[in-house]
Amino acid sequence: MRAEISTLVEEMKQSIGLLRRHLDWDAAQRRLAELNAKAEDPSIWGDPQKAQEIMRKRNDLDGRIKTVLRLEQTIADNTELIEMGEADGDQGIVTEAEKALEALHKDVGEAELETLLSGEADANDSFLQINAGAGGTESQDWASMLLRMYTRWANQSGFNVEVLDDHPGEEAGIKSATLQIKGHNAYGKLKTESGVHRLVRISPYDSNARRHTSFASVWAYPVVDDTINIEVNESDCKIDTYRASGAGGQHINKTDSAVRITHIPTGIIVACQSERSQHKNRATAWKMLKARLYEMELQKQQEKIDAANAKKTDIGWGHQIRSYVLQPYQLVKDLRTGHTSTSPSGVLDGGLDDFIQASLSHRIKGGDEVVEDID
Repeated sequence: MRAEISTLVEEMKQSIGLLRRHLDWDAAQRRLAELNAKAEDPSIWGDPQKAQEIMRKRNDLDGRIKTVLRLEQTIADNTELIEMGEADGDQGIVTEAEKALEALHKDVGEAELETLLSGEADANDSFLQINAGAGGTESQDWASMLLRMYTRWANQSGFNVEVLDDHPGEEAGIKSATLQIKGHNAYGKLKTESGVHRLVRISPYDSNARRHTSFASVWAYPVVDDTINIEVNESDCKIDTYRASGAGGQHINKTDSAVRITHIPTGIIVACQSERSQHKNRATAWKMLKARLYEMELQKQQEKIDAANAKKTDIGWGHQIRSYVLQPYQLVKDLRTGHTSTSPSGVLDGGLDDFIQASLSHRIKGGDEVVEDID
C-alpha cells in the first residue's frame, strides 16, 4: 500500500476511534437496546410527546452507531481490495479502492464534526435573520443575495426553509428577512454564520461602474422546543399588528395579519407575516421571541467560557466575519479561520459547507485569531 494511502487510513482510523470514545461505545449499545425496547412498546403512544422524544433519541443514536460501523467496514473492505490487487498485480482494483478511501476521508471528517455538534441547542431547527446595512440599494441587494445563498445551502443540505418575515427594499433587494430552517443540527451548523458579511463588487446600480463595498448582518438563533421553558411576561412586551408587505396576493395586503413583538427590557424585536392568520403569526412571533431570549442566555454562557479562557467573542454588527470579493479579483475569505474560496459564485450558490466546517472546527478548538482582511 502506498505510503500516502496508508497514512490516510491511519488518520481515518484514529478519527473513528475518537467517535467511538465520544459515543462511549458499550454504553451506547446498551442505551440503543433500551430505546429499541421502549419504541416497540405500544403504550408509549399514550403520551405522543414523550413517544416522539424517545423515537428522536433512538433514531439519532442508531444513526451515529451505524455511521461508525459503515465507515469501519468501508475502510476494511477497500484495504483488503488494495492488498488483493497488489498481490494479483491488478492496478485497476488498487486505483479504484484508493479513490474510494480518499472519498471516504471527507465522510469521516463530516461524521467527526457531526459528533462534535453536541451543544445544548445544536440539534434544533434555526431561525436566520438577515439585515441590510447602511448604503441603501447596494446593501439591500447584498442582503437578498445572502438570503438566496442560505436558502440554496439549506435546500442542498436537505433542510426545509420557510420565510417568516420579508421587507423588500425600495428599488431592489430586501431590508430584512427572517427564515426558519428546519432539520437536524440546523442551528449547530448555522450558529457560526452570525456576524457581518462584506461584499466588494462593481455595482450594477452605478452608471459609472465604480467599485462598491456593501455590508449585511446575519444572525442565527435556535428554535426552542417544548422541553425548554422560557418565561416571558406579556406585560414586558409591546405587540403591534400591521399589513404584511411583499408577495402574498390581495388578502395578505388587506388585513392586519402581520405581528411585531417588542420585548421592552431587552429591546429585542421579532416579526412574522408568513401566515394569513394573525393568530398563527402571533404564535410564531412568540416562539421567535422565546428563541431570541434563549439564544441570549446561550451567548452569556459562551461569554463566561470565553472569559475563563481569557478570550472574547464579539459577534455583532461591528464584527466582520467574512468578505466576498467579486471585483477586481474573485475570492471569499473567512476572517476568523483564514479559509478561502476562489469561486464566489459557487459559495453564493449555496456552497457553504467548507466554510461552516472550518468555523465550527475553529470554535471547537477554541480559536480566536482574526485573520487579516482583504481589500
